[in-house]
Amino acid sequence: MTRLRKMMLEELERRNYSEATTRCYIRTVEDFSRRFKRSPDCLGPEHIREYQAELFKQRKLSPGTVTQRLAALRFFYIKTLKKAWSIAETPYPKKAFRLPSILSQEEVARLIDAALTPYHRTLLMTLYATGVRRAELTHLKVSDIDSKRMVIHVQGGKGRKDRDVMLSPKLLAALREHWRGLQRKPSVWLFPGNRWHTADTPITTKVVWDACKEAAQRAGLQKDVHPHTLRHCFATHLLEAGADLRTIQMLLGHRDLEETTIYLHLSERHLSATGSPLDSLEPKDRPPHNE
Repeated sequence: MTRLRKMMLEELERRNYSEATTRCYIRTVEDFSRRFKRSPDCLGPEHIREYQAELFKQRKLSPGTVTQRLAALRFFYIKTLKKAWSIAETPYPKKAFRLPSILSQEEVARLIDAALTPYHRTLLMTLYATGVRRAELTHLKVSDIDSKRMVIHVQGGKGRKDRDVMLSPKLLAALREHWRGLQRKPSVWLFPGNRWHTADTPITTKVVWDACKEAAQRAGLQKDVHPHTLRHCFATHLLEAGADLRTIQMLLGHRDLEETTIYLHLSERHLSATGSPLDSLEPKDRPPHNE
C-alpha cells in the first residue's frame, strides 16, 4: 500500500465513510493517476479539467457518475493533501432530471411470476414489498425479520441509517417457504451466496440485478426494468393507495422530503385528479368550413 493510499484511507475511515464510497473514491484516484501516468499529488487543476472532459466525451459517463468522480478527487486534494480546491475551475456538471419508469401492479405481478427460480422470485417479491435498495436487500439478516411486530429491520442503509419497513403477510409466507427450501439453514444472512446458497457470505448485488433483468425479459416487458424500478413502484403504488408522502419518506429512508416528492409526478391518482385548464374553458362554436 502506497503512502498516499494509506493517508486517504485513514481520512475516509476517520469520517466513517461507507465501504462502497471508500472503494469508489480510492478507485477514482487510482484511475486519475493512471490516466496521466504520474503520482496524483503531482497533478493539478489543469489535469483535473482534462480528466473531467474526458469522462464526458470519451468515456460517455453520466453527469451523476462524473459528479461522484469529482467528489472523490475533491476529497483527496482537500482532506488528504490539504490543498486548495477551486469550485469555479472544476464545476460539478448539471444533472438531467428524468422520471423513472414505473410498472403497473399487473406488470409487477408478471415480472415476479416470470422469475427464473423460486430464489429469484423471493428476491423480487422482497424488493417490491419493502422498497429496499438492492444493497440493503443483500445484507438482510435472518434476525431482521420480526414476525411478531410484522416489520423488517433495515440496518446500515444508505447514509448508515437504520429503519423499519412493513412485513407483508404474503412476503412472510414466501420467506418461510424460501427458508424451508434452503439446503443449509443460514445462521446470519437471509439470502446466502454461492450457486447452492450455502455460503457464509450474502449474495452480491449482481445476483439481484440479473434476477430482475432475466425476469423482465421473460415477462416480455418493454420498459427499462432494474431492481431500483421496484423501489419506485413500491413508493408510487403506496401513494396511489392513499399513503402520505411523509410515511413513504420514512419507509424509503430518504433524508429530505423533497426526494420523495418525485412520486407525485408518477402517481396516476394525483395526475388524474388534476384537471387540464382547457376543461374549464368554454370556447365558442366555430362555424363549419365552407366546402
